[in-house]
Amino acid sequence: MKVGVIGIGNMGTILSESLLAGKAISPSNLMIFNRTKAKAERLRDKYKNITIADNAKVLIENSNLIFLCMKPKDFYNFLHLNRQSFRDDQCVVSITSPIQTAWLEKMISSSCVRAIPSITNRALSGVTLFTFGEHCTKKWKDELLETFSMISTPLIISEEVTRVSSDIVSCGPAFYSYITRRFIEAAVTETEIDEKTAEKLFEHMLIGLGDLLKKGYYSLAGLEEKVCVKGGITGEGIHVLENELGDTFEKVFQATHRKYAKEVQELEKDFID
Repeated sequence: MKVGVIGIGNMGTILSESLLAGKAISPSNLMIFNRTKAKAERLRDKYKNITIADNAKVLIENSNLIFLCMKPKDFYNFLHLNRQSFRDDQCVVSITSPIQTAWLEKMISSSCVRAIPSITNRALSGVTLFTFGEHCTKKWKDELLETFSMISTPLIISEEVTRVSSDIVSCGPAFYSYITRRFIEAAVTETEIDEKTAEKLFEHMLIGLGDLLKKGYYSLAGLEEKVCVKGGITGEGIHVLENELGDTFEKVFQATHRKYAKEVQELEKDFID
């Protein structure tokens, strides 16, 4: 199977590297295209047998499975310009959450899919979210789920939970990275620990926490109960978090959903009109 990736930005690069590292595809079967060719060349420097297409049309014509890793606002013009190049037997995958599969199906005859990867896929871990278009063939559904099972846990979701699922799976690592950095900054400010040591301790704590959950020793609630001994020091810290965080996390979801709704509303004008 020949795979094409259009757009070698952050997520396009992570997706390509994950699929290659997980041996879901081979470098010789991967073709990439990016408007800034230097980004594509940097990826080829790491994986010598990757092919760089001269333009998007060449990539489309020589690929069976095509990943569109571009900004949401670029989708309509790109598809409109290249719609004659797509074929019925191909599968086109958007990795951008506001782009709906029904919109893609209005413009091209290929099987259309939305896949939302995560940076955790680079470690061959985490979840990849899938929404399949109404006309996507069973062949491509099975092919994608099998391919992504080599780098993640594929999960099919409905349109209604796209944003919240993406907040957890795709945005979540950045959110928790930020929270961890704030913990580190506070530890350095309030105690004698140095930043390098605090960072190392937090990194190993997070890895250990992940292992505990992955191996099924505890649930999140069970783990908190085991560590938070009644009347102990952990309990004092939890008490502060309960009092100070308030509705912080609710506000995070409210903000991401507002942004998402605005993007969908703006993009829909192009695809529906």
